[in-house]
Amino acid sequence: MTKYRGTWDGTEVETFLEETTVPMRLATHRPDGSLWLVTLWYRHRDGTLECSTKADAHVVRFLRTDREVAFDISTNQIPYRGIRGNGTATVSADPDKAVLRDLLERYLGGTDSSLANWLLGEDREEVSIRIEPREVYSWDYSDRM
Repeated sequence: MTKYRGTWDGTEVETFLEETTVPMRLATHRPDGSLWLVTLWYRHRDGTLECSTKADAHVVRFLRTDREVAFDISTNQIPYRGIRGNGTATVSADPDKAVLRDLLERYLGGTDSSLANWLLGEDREEVSIRIEPREVYSWDYSDRM
């Protein structure tokens, strides 16, 4: 069960996540215990956050060792608003690249681009990362800005 704190309730957080197309910043632990931060596209589905990345990415290796993560999804333009939180991540094979295709639609408006063609290439093995948020803290500085 996700615990919501801050400015928004769960419904308002979901609305923000559906409407906002900035990348997520995802923090993980490396095997030596130090922190690692990556930026990934995300989608919000059924109370979870889902990302896609290359199967041999460092973040995948780190998540297979330690599933605990922290994340931030916040706007880059005034008025600043967003969420941050923590949770548990699960990595799964995505042989049909379904999550990636959805993310390409969400962020690029389709799969008809050189970037999409490269990402969807047959030689690229893709995985999905599913994050179950445990705690979400929201903020919205719209009234101050």
